[in-house]
Amino acid sequence: MTVKFAVAQYKPVDQGSTVQFKIRNLGFNVNGSFCGLNGNILFDPNNLTASQFNVSIDANTINTDNNMRDDHLRNDSYFDVKKYPVILFASTKITPSNKKATLFVFGKLTIKNQTKDVSFPFTATQFNDGYIFSGTFKINRKDFGVGGTSTISDDLEVSLNILSKKA
Repeated sequence: MTVKFAVAQYKPVDQGSTVQFKIRNLGFNVNGSFCGLNGNILFDPNNLTASQFNVSIDANTINTDNNMRDDHLRNDSYFDVKKYPVILFASTKITPSNKKATLFVFGKLTIKNQTKDVSFPFTATQFNDGYIFSGTFKINRKDFGVGGTSTISDDLEVSLNILSKKA
């Protein structure tokens, strides 16, 4: 008789989590963040094929510590938060990597109804009744129709530090 264990279900938690980005504008780094995490995470480090991430953030929560810039980024030429209120990530595969304690996630990132494949290394650190998932990846903002021909760099870096608790 084979015993199968259910993959544990977790919820991302805003408090204690960070979703940050860094992009160059006119030669200077601009840092920002999002919150409003929502979704489901199925995770078992011993059963990666059954593990998956299906999470979103509230695009309206963009914060660069400059209210005028944040309002500008919410308009239709950037994130168009009235029409596209969430940014979504859904994993398609999670695999081990060649680095100890590091995993690799493949998935679909959707911003402004534009979906692109992304993949990046991440770590999963057990914490109380959940995990902290941490990773960094780069995307091209133009792939998602964000910013048009503005002065900001095409490429930006996203850093995730997501606290999850057992659902």
